[in-house]
Amino acid sequence: MTESPASAPSRREQILATAAELFAARGFHGVSVADLGAACGISGPALYKHFPSKQAMLAEMLTSISERLLAVGRQRVAAGAGDPAAALRGLVDWHVEFALSHRPLIVVQDRDWESLPAEARDAVRLLQREYVALWAEQLQLLRGDLDTPSARAAAQAAFGLLNSTPRAGHDIPDDRLRELLASMALAALGVTGS
Repeated sequence: MTESPASAPSRREQILATAAELFAARGFHGVSVADLGAACGISGPALYKHFPSKQAMLAEMLTSISERLLAVGRQRVAAGAGDPAAALRGLVDWHVEFALSHRPLIVVQDRDWESLPAEARDAVRLLQREYVALWAEQLQLLRGDLDTPSARAAAQAAFGLLNSTPRAGHDIPDDRLRELLASMALAALGVTGS
């Protein structure tokens, strides 16, 4: 697809990935700045060179991943070239890849949402609404039987299935889980064929 190739993560991205792992394992309030620093190989106070606070770290973590979900989602829809079934397949493939690659972020989003500053919550909600709308629009183009609220509900139900990865599939390899999740989501959305 048209996503840019992966490059080496920046120090900020490394810190955010480590923080996501720790927050997922122990909860936002169960992790201290000293814990974060130790896990990153620096002193706790040195983290303040990169982030003004632990809450700022959480805000950037969840805002940036919501921005990425939306940006790549838009690329996948554009690559579908006006074919809503192809666009939905691209969206499902992207979301499955995200869910398998970012299990800790899904846990953090679910469990530590209330720890986000209000401004960050508003930003993430807006990005999430746009992401849901992207899926809902393609669903309505594919299926004439869905009004906007129903299409949004269907998209959110698919996200629930796909975002179950932190709690499901621990005894099967990711490639098999990827196929299973994608086929189930496409069936649930009413996307047939290949």
